[in-house]
Amino acid sequence: MFERHPAPISRQIPEVSVSPGNVDSVFTLSVSSVEWQTVALWSVIHGLFAALTYWHAALPIWLLPLLGAPVVAWHASYQHEAIHGHPTRIAWLNTLLAGLPMMLWVPFGIYRDSHLKHHRNEYLTDPIEDPESFYVTPDAWSRFSALRRMIYRAVNTLAGRLVLGPFFVASLFLWREARDLARGKGRVKDWAFHAVGLALLAVWITGVCGMPLWLYLLCFAYPGTGLLLLRSFAEHHAAPEADDRTAIVEAEAPLALLFLNNNLHVAHHACPGVPWYALPRYEVLRRRLTGGREERIYRGYREIARRWLFRPKEHPAHPHS
Repeated sequence: MFERHPAPISRQIPEVSVSPGNVDSVFTLSVSSVEWQTVALWSVIHGLFAALTYWHAALPIWLLPLLGAPVVAWHASYQHEAIHGHPTRIAWLNTLLAGLPMMLWVPFGIYRDSHLKHHRNEYLTDPIEDPESFYVTPDAWSRFSALRRMIYRAVNTLAGRLVLGPFFVASLFLWREARDLARGKGRVKDWAFHAVGLALLAVWITGVCGMPLWLYLLCFAYPGTGLLLLRSFAEHHAAPEADDRTAIVEAEAPLALLFLNNNLHVAHHACPGVPWYALPRYEVLRRRLTGGREERIYRGYREIARRWLFRPKEHPAHPHS
């Protein structure tokens, strides 16, 4: 059920003259033409990635996914920032900076356009209109085989989302893209750009670092995608009203930084242009201006794990389709 915002948040409210009509512009218009915080973040992520891959042989193999997965997930969080116009006002430069396909399976241009489509809040969670929905239509569910239903139920648990989720989302995405390409509707330019990125990545990983591609897949790309799916697991729910379909996870500092505060997902959907480093302050102001409106809040990812580690969060069939 919905929970009220915790009282301590009110003590963090800065003295800023804002109103419901100008709060978004206060943050989006004050963003500089080059966000040096995000440029520095890009440098740290790519520096860590280069160091981990180059010196991978010096690390025990069990440590590689524990270090590689967060770096890949952090890069995906950076890509999300680039989709929303950061760190510069130059779209092609943002695309170039975000283009290295560390997760391997999704071209940035396709991710960008599908994610922007996801931000049509009136269609959130709709299994047809929302490209990031994990729901299916009741009609599709009625035609699923027993095995397919079992898979969908499994990935609606947190454990299933983390372990099976990367294969599930990548295989569905690649199947749909292959179908569109076969029909002449594919995004050829995006796949060509992606192929260049994959080639550069392969040269670095295998040629320079001497790492087998299977090792990169198992220790970096796959668990990194799984870690990203942790963030998205509880951020949206089916609800009759669009304003009730997005949640907040009050994450601990390491995960909040890893996800670039996108766990404050209500705030992100309220004003997608707010950069990651300003999102907590925007959230404080948003909460003050909503005046105690009841919203879905989780007290960290431990609460999510307690509720749904081995239990489905919701039925896969969308209840309002």
